[in-house]
Amino acid sequence: MKKSQNHLQLPNVVSQDEWLVARQELLAKEKDFTKERDALNAERRRLPMVEINKDYVLDGPHGKTNLLDLFEGRLQLIVHHFMFDPDWEAGCPACSLAADNIGHLAHLHARNTSLALISRAPLPKLQRYKERMGWNIPWYSSYDSDFNYDFHATLDESVTPIEYNYLTKDELLQKGVPVDSGQSMEVPGVSTFLRDGERIFHTYTTYARGTDLILGNFNYLDLTALGRQEDWEQPPGRSDGNGKTWLRRHDEYEHSFESDSCCHSKKSDL
Repeated sequence: MKKSQNHLQLPNVVSQDEWLVARQELLAKEKDFTKERDALNAERRRLPMVEINKDYVLDGPHGKTNLLDLFEGRLQLIVHHFMFDPDWEAGCPACSLAADNIGHLAHLHARNTSLALISRAPLPKLQRYKERMGWNIPWYSSYDSDFNYDFHATLDESVTPIEYNYLTKDELLQKGVPVDSGQSMEVPGVSTFLRDGERIFHTYTTYARGTDLILGNFNYLDLTALGRQEDWEQPPGRSDGNGKTWLRRHDEYEHSFESDSCCHSKKSDL
């Protein structure tokens, strides 16, 4: 491996013929992975579902609304559990990245599927932040609702037993997850629902790395030689910092990487 001027490890340089052999070997593995993912997606579609019997009242741009209204007459609903504590003045940067990746909803609507963000912050805060970010995504407040707690997007032991990513509080503590602070904690996730008339069914929820597939920026970076440039990735030596300390809301990046050659770049001051 060779090092660039900013000390990131770069791939070996080989001939076109050598590269083609390596690429074909990787392609075979990629095709196997695609088939495995198709099978996993089919298994997800076969999951049983649970009927939602609680009437969740949410605050929306047109006043009080319920979960059925979020379908907008379509058969399916995708909900982003967007981290926005009532005391915060801005939404979570990582959840903001996820919202930036959603794209035009017409494509989901064409498949009889609606999408909405739900957060615990009061609606006026959500609306101000939505305007700041330039989003055109339906966003609802669950401030006066049990919705966040029931779907484990807000962890607060004073309201309901702690569970995240299908692990109990004790299991989370054993993994080193700090959930014993005595304060409520907002966490990210995505849930999907299916409607049969006015009956609503919960079909799926994923948390943590389970949301990776919907993060287009990360999937683009995964195609590149340097990847996401985070310290957990392999091969090592391509990170420019710990975890996601680089991540900002899209209007907060003050500097960019400036290339001074085809393979050398200057690292941002951030």
